[in-house]
Amino acid sequence: MPDSAASILYIDDDAGLRRLAQRALTRRGYRVTLAEDGAAGLALAGAERFDLVAVDHYMPGLDGLETLQRLRALPDPPSVVYVTGSEEGRIAIAALRAGAADYVVKTVGDDFFDLLAAAFEQVRARDLLERQALLVEDQLRASNARLEALLSEVNHRVANSLQLVSAILRMQSNAIDDDAARLAIEDSQRRITAIAQVHRRLYTAGDVEGVDMCEYLTALVDELRATWSSDEAPRALTLAAEPIRLATDRAVSLGVIVTELVSNACKYAYPDGSGEVRVALRREGQDFALAVEDDGIGMTADAAPRGTGVGTKLIRAMAQSLQSAVEYDFTHAGTRATLKAAL
Repeated sequence: MPDSAASILYIDDDAGLRRLAQRALTRRGYRVTLAEDGAAGLALAGAERFDLVAVDHYMPGLDGLETLQRLRALPDPPSVVYVTGSEEGRIAIAALRAGAADYVVKTVGDDFFDLLAAAFEQVRARDLLERQALLVEDQLRASNARLEALLSEVNHRVANSLQLVSAILRMQSNAIDDDAARLAIEDSQRRITAIAQVHRRLYTAGDVEGVDMCEYLTALVDELRATWSSDEAPRALTLAAEPIRLATDRAVSLGVIVTELVSNACKYAYPDGSGEVRVALRREGQDFALAVEDDGIGMTADAAPRGTGVGTKLIRAMAQSLQSAVEYDFTHAGTRATLKAAL
């Protein structure tokens, strides 16, 4: 027995069949409204919301197909079960293509109304599943929007916190007389800035799952240029980056590597004055390739790490997190470091 609230609009020009339909469908638990032709049915469907509409094909004035098309054009169209004759398969197909939810072949006797009621229930069950699917989809979209907003806020707060830590380290380095300690703190400050830039990109780009590496490296290289280039020791830092997106953790690893390699080049490549440091990032199939190079004094394969060696350890650790390694081209006139990893 169907839900007693189910309302049916039955459109047929045959007065006798309309009365039979009303009795038979009411007996099966439906609330039935009758319409004598397509125009009357459209007027009723426009004024009241019906759960289902049954439309006969042969009617004067508007035939069944035209009535179906106009029903489907309503702002909130009801599902339509089309009624055809036994030899009218092509009409049934045309009705389904025009938007009918199902069709029933008209026969003599109660069998027709049993088939019609069964079609109604199948269509209603399908409609319910579709509505539930749309509801779940809307809920998922809303949930995703809330999560993205939350993650954006988290990234905003993390970026601000890291910026605060960087400022504290800057103040501390300015208060230290020991050169080695001051340089170590300044190195830490640059590493924090590289990570903060990732979180800044995440909350400003509207995508919390990936980082545009061209935008990120542009901002990072600008910060490094401001740090390392001065009137006394001008450094030309250039970037050539293709539009590549990386997951957040991989972007952080690559940013720290770039920071360390550029900082090393600015510290050691040009002891006598100005020089250029070039950063390049490009796509190679399913991989990306990073290169940081200079035209300075170069290095040898057996050269020991300068400074504290923390930078070298960081580069190795970040490269391992990318399932890769930084390699040095000792045939290059200056220093050239490269890394290749999967996107």
